[in-house]
Amino acid sequence: MHLNATPWLTLYSWHRKRGHQALEQIGIWPHYQGRSMHDRWSSYDRYLCTHSLCGAHLLRDCLYVAEQEKQPWGQAMFDLLLAMKQAADRWRLQGASAVPTPEREQWLAQYFAILAAGFATHAAQAPPPGSLQPKRQGRKKQEASKNLLDALLKRADQVLGFLEDLSVPFTNNLAERDLRMVKVQQKISGTFRSDDGATAFCIIRSYLSTMRKQGRSMLAAIAAVFAGSPFPIAWATE
Repeated sequence: MHLNATPWLTLYSWHRKRGHQALEQIGIWPHYQGRSMHDRWSSYDRYLCTHSLCGAHLLRDCLYVAEQEKQPWGQAMFDLLLAMKQAADRWRLQGASAVPTPEREQWLAQYFAILAAGFATHAAQAPPPGSLQPKRQGRKKQEASKNLLDALLKRADQVLGFLEDLSVPFTNNLAERDLRMVKVQQKISGTFRSDDGATAFCIIRSYLSTMRKQGRSMLAAIAAVFAGSPFPIAWATE
């Protein structure tokens, strides 16, 4: 199940694939030119829109690194990201469009200091060159902590965009909320028993979710469909 959502619009789609093939056939990503908030799934990266990484996913990744791989920098980054979010929330409530530059620079300094500590820890724990290692075929899988470090460094602008533009949310919780009832249907309340049934569900749910976001009564929206004149969709809030 795929979802493209804004505070104003919802589009559900389904496809047998999760990656690039599905995104191309659904048709939103190839043409989208705004900012997209998502997790670190690599299929999104080939598209040229502005990207932001979901803070909720990053927080979970940091906790995993701290608890499962016993990396102290993971907890430090978790705490820092939460503190950044709280700062952004405070400035947003005051009507600011961005966290002021002096404060933002302090957050950035802390962010990169934690990354430096993380990379130093990883280097210290790496086996020395030339040490005996069991020979295995194929490429060795990189630890989750190193994957996260690389992402936080190389994609720092995508992680921290919410500090420079307070209209950018910290998470993609909007999409998570929109998906919740669909996942209930998919896994609990009857599932999808045919391709046509899944397609029909996506169309109906897209319409109803969009109507709810645009302030329409759900009962009135359904009645309008059966009357042969579904409510029009407003494409902008102005």
